[in-house]
Amino acid sequence: MFGVDDWGGKLVIRFATACLLFAAGAAHAQNAGSETFKSVYAAHDASLDTNPRSEFWREAKPVYIGVDVRGQPQPRYRTAVRSRWTNENLYLFFECPYEELYLKPAPDTVAETNQLWKWDVAEVFLGSDFQNIRRYKEFELSPQGEWIDLDIDLALPHHEVGWTWNSGFKVAARIDRKAKIWYGTMRIPFAALDQRTPAAGNIFRANLFRGQGPSERQHQIAWKAPMTETFHTPERFGELVLVKAR
Repeated sequence: MFGVDDWGGKLVIRFATACLLFAAGAAHAQNAGSETFKSVYAAHDASLDTNPRSEFWREAKPVYIGVDVRGQPQPRYRTAVRSRWTNENLYLFFECPYEELYLKPAPDTVAETNQLWKWDVAEVFLGSDFQNIRRYKEFELSPQGEWIDLDIDLALPHHEVGWTWNSGFKVAARIDRKAKIWYGTMRIPFAALDQRTPAAGNIFRANLFRGQGPSERQHQIAWKAPMTETFHTPERFGELVLVKAR
């Protein structure tokens, strides 16, 4: 049994501990309010590593997919995303907490999976055309390692026809069922994104998303809230910038 003073003291300790944990996480994250996602240079290409504590990923501070399409916080699904780049490729790493997975039966990790967005996925949209922002590329991966890439042109009546495009990107994924987190990583050739030579200072229009759960109750989570019912709202994208060091 504890008296009132004892319980008060315990609450203060718990609150202080929570504040310290939050502060520690914030210290290792990029500015939450920033419109910029920094991708950190790596001298050499790497294997597709799904360990967030690996040397390769420790060098990159995360941004977070953490709000719904209207900008309301979604703390249960707050997803850390990190990025690295080399002279040839752009890398992204997703750390995705979940409550229950919604997975496609009989996954195919070799061939592209059309309409993968009907199941749990992590996504990045990337555009290098700042004149026509309705043209960009979309990349998705699932917890099972399925994938799809799309060349998006919003001027078309059915922009999803862009799934027949092939970027040559690669993915890897891993599910930690005990921790209820799935991890996914992408390696995207710059040749599929941009005509520029990769260099520090290059900027891409970008947004990051997750779909979690079946369509009738799917949680749609974003880095930059589209403020509409579709992720395909390029006016709301942020920017991914290539930097030499974090």
